[in-house]
Order: sequence, then structure tokens, then C-alpha cells
Amino acid sequence: MTGLVLRRLAGAIPLLLGVATIIFFLISLAPGDPTTLMLSPGLTAEAAEQMRVNMGLDEAIHLRYLKWLGATLTGDFGHSFSHAQPVSSVLLSVLPNTLLLSAAALMVAFALGIVLGAVQAVRQYSLVDSSLSVVLLFFYSMPSFWLALMLILALSLFPQLWGLPFALPTSAMVSVDYDQLSLGARLLDRVAHLILPTVSLAVVLTAGIARYTRSSMLEVVRQDFVRTAQAKGLPERAIVFRHALRNALLPVVTLLGLYIPMLLSGTVLIEVIFAWPGMGRTLFNAIVSRDYPLVMGGAFLFATMVVLANMLADVLYMIVDPRIRQGRAADA
Repeated sequence: MTGLVLRRLAGAIPLLLGVATIIFFLISLAPGDPTTLMLSPGLTAEAAEQMRVNMGLDEAIHLRYLKWLGATLTGDFGHSFSHAQPVSSVLLSVLPNTLLLSAAALMVAFALGIVLGAVQAVRQYSLVDSSLSVVLLFFYSMPSFWLALMLILALSLFPQLWGLPFALPTSAMVSVDYDQLSLGARLLDRVAHLILPTVSLAVVLTAGIARYTRSSMLEVVRQDFVRTAQAKGLPERAIVFRHALRNALLPVVTLLGLYIPMLLSGTVLIEVIFAWPGMGRTLFNAIVSRDYPLVMGGAFLFATMVVLANMLADVLYMIVDPRIRQGRAADA
């Protein structure tokens, strides 16, 4: 398996180089100039041009590209115009917040999706199966940002309608008085701030995972080894969860590589809506302020995370099904 992972890493290098090239030229050729947002009304044309020289915007685009690519390959993403500090420092300060939100959404989505899909498969064509199918289809077709706005409206502005003792937080990661709280109160405060953005991201993913799980389970339960387990008189719970569900998880695991890009792209608007201090919100502000180095560095980091997520999906695929691992090892 180590050799397969190393080969995938080697194959990811030209892919990331191509992504970096596309990112640079798309952003560099976009209309607008970051200096226009920094100019004061009385600034002279000479001072404005000097500002462009200081930012390196006066050079030819191919020279800027070669310099940026060479620096990026060494881990230097440049200097942020709006934050007045290295891009890597800005991204590293907000990356853990995005990873926390994404990990929470993934765990909730896969846990609920697998359970709901298994229930649907076991209760096929029942009222439970039909009801869950309608509800999941409804949420699957719902944009996450619209769901976020509806959750804010329903759970925060009118918590008494749902029997909630208090309104859930709708902005930031922690409360204003976070530093004065006890350790337990701090943990509860973080969890409370995490609920709405996590639900907004996880609901759409849950619907898709449940549909895949149901379809995969229905194929597995018709196979001979399940009939053999039933003929031996094994309990239904053992048959479903120990035998059928484990084999049905194979195609579901592949969703990890597909859903992480969706999740990362979805965090941008969710972080903006909930004022979550993560990479998505930082990149949104960088786009508005035309902070080219920060936008390019953040987009490249997002692309790297997507490539690594697909590699993780391949590794999990081989762990779930040893036959694939043995087949690839034989081919190697």
C-alpha cells in the first residue's frame, strides 16, 4: 500500500502544477486593480505607479507567473496586500477553523447518512422508507446557504417555537465573554457556535450519503452470503450491521473524495453567513479587496486539500475491500 500511495503522490505533482497555472492566470487576467482600493483621494499618479511597482504588478504576466510559481514551490505564497503579512501566516491562522467545521460536517453527514440509508434498505417500500426518501430528496435539492439562512431565521430569531431555552449563536466561533468562562462553559460555547454552520453543511451531504447507502445495501442483501447468514439463524442486527453494511460501505467510501471538494466550496458562503473565521471567509474578503497573493495562495491550498482527499478516498477504498488492495499489489 505504501508504494501505491507514493505513486499517487508522484502523480499529483503535475496535477497541482497545472492547477497552480490555471489559478494564476485566471486571477491575474481578471478585471480590477488592487491599488484602486488603496488609493487616497489626494494621491498622485506617480505615487500610485510606485505602489504598483512595490506590489510587482508592473512586470509582464509571464515573469510574474514564473516568480510566483518558483516561490510557491518553496512554500512562499507571497505577501498579503490587505493583511500586511505573509500569505502563509494568514492561511495557517484560519485553516484550523475551516478544518474543524469541515470535519464536524463530514462526521455528522456520514454517521446520519449511513444509518438512515441502512434503515431505508432494511425497511424497503415501507412507510419509513418512503417518508425518508421524500425528506432526503427535499434536503438534497436545497442549497446549503439557503438552508443556513432559514436555520438562522427559525432557530435563532424564534427559538421559543421549537422549545429551545435560548437562541443558537449565528456568528463567530466564540462569544464575546469567552475568556471569562470556565473550561466546561468554553467547550459548550464552542459547540453552540458550531451547531448551525455544521448542520447547514451536513444536511445536503447526509441526503446524498443516505441514498448511496440504501442503493448499495439493497444490492448486498440480495447476495448469497447474506442468505447463508439468514439460513444459519443469525440475528437480523448482526446480518445487517456486521455483514451487509460492511460490504455496502465500499461505494459509500468513494463519496469521501467527491464530497470533500463540495464541502470545501460550500464552506465559503457558510463561513461568510455565520462570520466563521475560516479560509472561506478570508478568501471571500481577499477577492473583494483584490488581494491577489492571498487569493492565489488560498486557492492553491484548497486544490492541494482536494487532491489529498481523493488520495485518502483511494486508501480507504483499499482498506474496506482487501481484494482491491491485493489486486493492485499484484499489478504493481
